[in-house]
Amino acid sequence: MSEEASFESLMRAGAGRRGTERLRAGETIEVTVLQVAGEWVFVDAGTPSDGRIGRAELEENGKVRVAVGDRLRATVVDPRPDGPLLAVSLGRGGAPVDGALDLALTSGTPVEGEVTRAVKGGLEVSVAGTRGFCPASQVDIGHVPNLEVYVGQRLEFRVLEIKEGGRNVILSRRALLEDRRREAAEKARERLAVGEDVEGVVQSVGKHGAIVDLDGVEGFIHISELAPHRVERVEDVVSPGERVRARILTVEDSPRGGLRVRLSMRVLAAAVAEAAPGASEEVLSATVVRATANGVLVQTPRGQGLVPLRELGLPPGADHRRAYPAGKQLDVVLVRNAGGKLTFSATEVARVEERRHYRDFTSAGAASPKPSSALGSLGDVLREKLARR
Repeated sequence: MSEEASFESLMRAGAGRRGTERLRAGETIEVTVLQVAGEWVFVDAGTPSDGRIGRAELEENGKVRVAVGDRLRATVVDPRPDGPLLAVSLGRGGAPVDGALDLALTSGTPVEGEVTRAVKGGLEVSVAGTRGFCPASQVDIGHVPNLEVYVGQRLEFRVLEIKEGGRNVILSRRALLEDRRREAAEKARERLAVGEDVEGVVQSVGKHGAIVDLDGVEGFIHISELAPHRVERVEDVVSPGERVRARILTVEDSPRGGLRVRLSMRVLAAAVAEAAPGASEEVLSATVVRATANGVLVQTPRGQGLVPLRELGLPPGADHRRAYPAGKQLDVVLVRNAGGKLTFSATEVARVEERRHYRDFTSAGAASPKPSSALGSLGDVLREKLARR
């Protein structure tokens, strides 16, 4: 459907709803984007005339981040009869709003301000022509060791308190981030279901496991869920920036807001390996993922598993980490599949190939025609000699 057709259908759908809404300044409502034109984004606010939101409020890097049909939450700045003036973030884009701080306090609408300097205990912020203060505990969800990194940035805040006739304004960025995290969690809950396989990027690794970014939602893989075999160190299996696949074990609400998603690479590997037999005569091409204290972790078409030190075929005293660096190719054979825990062998490859060659030899001998008698065989030899003359 074209944007023009979408606009017309929205206008028709909205026409029957209009004319009954009476808005109040400071009220927060849900609106639908009808059109982007000039300096304004026109929306259906349930009023006889279209509502307006300043285009600058909805721009990111010079591009409008909404489209026709999108639904937004906006605050009524001025319920004027010729079309209410709305805002999604007061002061964003440099648009002045009379009584912006009082409006932000009563409605919960974010305000945008510029961080002018870091002071003892927090940040000093210029917002709506007023000097505001954001305590260090309210700058971010987690602890911020160095507040200087925010100086010069334009950020959004929630107004927590206005004192001394507007001369003392207390702000919070943390409250806004927590609300947005909860909203993102609700949307993520629809696509993150227990038992689903997901792909994400490792953000960080620690003593107890790895944190994985699942398109804006954090997932956690405990060290015991990283692989079918025992893992001594998390960094032996995954590293920051690496893309991994895992199975969702649980999805729970986090006490800090958002979702807490527990993942398992071990369970997924076991599921993939279930179709594979316990032992195999198949020679597999493997790639070294990394060396561990117990051997070499490899990736194969059958899944990821361990080649123990005794199965590498190295001479005594040899350094397996130097002999098998990450990325090196080698041939292996699957020798054991214990509940999805795969064990491979490099030394077994030679024996498998010997058995294969012997079978090929015996099969070829069985397929050759047998001579009917010794005389016939001698006659064949004489004919060959005569043919060579």
